[in-house]
Amino acid sequence: MSTLSFSLCFLLMIGLMLLGIPIAVTMVLVGAGAGVVVFGTPFLTSCGSMLWGVLNDNLLTAAPLFILLGELLLRSGVADRMYQVMSAWLSRMPGGLLHTNIGCCALFAATSGSSVATAATVGTVALPSLRARNYRMSDALGSLAAGGTLGILIPPSVNMIVYGSLTENSIGRLFMAGIIPGLLLTGSFMLFIYINAILRGNTTREELPPLRERIALLVHLVPPFVIFGIVMGSLYTGIATATESAALGVMAALFFTWRSGRLNMELLENCFLQTARITGMIMLILAAAFVLNLLISLSGVADKMTQSVMSLGLSATAMLLVLIVFYLVLGMFMDVMSMLVATVPITYPIVTALGVDPIWFGIFIILMCELALITPPVGMNLFVVQGIRPDGGGIGDVIRGTLPYVAILILFTLLLIAFPALVTWLPNLGVNG
Repeated sequence: MSTLSFSLCFLLMIGLMLLGIPIAVTMVLVGAGAGVVVFGTPFLTSCGSMLWGVLNDNLLTAAPLFILLGELLLRSGVADRMYQVMSAWLSRMPGGLLHTNIGCCALFAATSGSSVATAATVGTVALPSLRARNYRMSDALGSLAAGGTLGILIPPSVNMIVYGSLTENSIGRLFMAGIIPGLLLTGSFMLFIYINAILRGNTTREELPPLRERIALLVHLVPPFVIFGIVMGSLYTGIATATESAALGVMAALFFTWRSGRLNMELLENCFLQTARITGMIMLILAAAFVLNLLISLSGVADKMTQSVMSLGLSATAMLLVLIVFYLVLGMFMDVMSMLVATVPITYPIVTALGVDPIWFGIFIILMCELALITPPVGMNLFVVQGIRPDGGGIGDVIRGTLPYVAILILFTLLLIAFPALVTWLPNLGVNG
């Protein structure tokens, strides 16, 4: 199978996605169809055995467990209490509750693993207060959409699990690699809000409760910090694998849900059903992606494309700059999971051949996914926060509010390219799983 033929197949796949055909169906149609044309019906037999081996991997069990963990915390009222605490401590800065949006998103991301869930949960809690206090709606919506993207960068992250599965990299090391960039990006978002408020002369500050009351509120941060400590601590010390740490996190979440007085059969049923829906979607997409991966592997297309790129004499930095543009454009038309599973099998061999650290590239891909979440016309977080806003404004407010954060994400990616140790230092200290 020639590189040109595969390129046409890739374009066909994108075209079918743009027509609204589900990503899993598209990848199976293109992957299996091209595989049968090139290799005949034995390709389908190979698909069956390959899929059984891939989906039988206990590593993938971590994904539904982390999704369940987020669902339990979402429905136990933890997000409401977290927002109250973050507001009590952060809203005095210029920008007011916008800092609270970012801080709460970062904290919820440390237990959720999903950007959409983070944006929706924090947005539902925050928007009524923001509107009541007459905050500029584009600023409020932009901070929530951008803050929600932290859900897939700050571990645990379902997208990191998918990347690790596709590339056979350590989930534990990927999780550790996301901590420093996640904290730095959170700080970057808040710094922008601070500077923007000062430059506009809008030094909106909320009245803070007395210090004693603020200290008392800190008790509500115990659940997310304890769960994050259990998950990341067990990974970092080597006590547990990613799957085992996820199970420990779920047990802790069940305990805190019980402590909140909300643990009942109805809550568990809703959590389990939503976890099953999301997991089913992810696993179906993964299975379809591995069909496409088998075609790429058997046809040698990845090797040919790697050789072609190497012959151009591009440096690793130049290649990464090209990929930023590539993913920025692609993210405008594809959802995050589709973009991740469709492109990583192609781009991963190329960048690793140029000497890029595979764990660092995983964080790079996650940042590109974050860009895709807030770039129109199909940025998922844009539609999530638009759907929960309390007034009847148009989506243009959300897009205007997120544009500065798109620029921040691109500049932040360039920072990580210049200083890769910001990503690799922590995982290189040694993590299992």
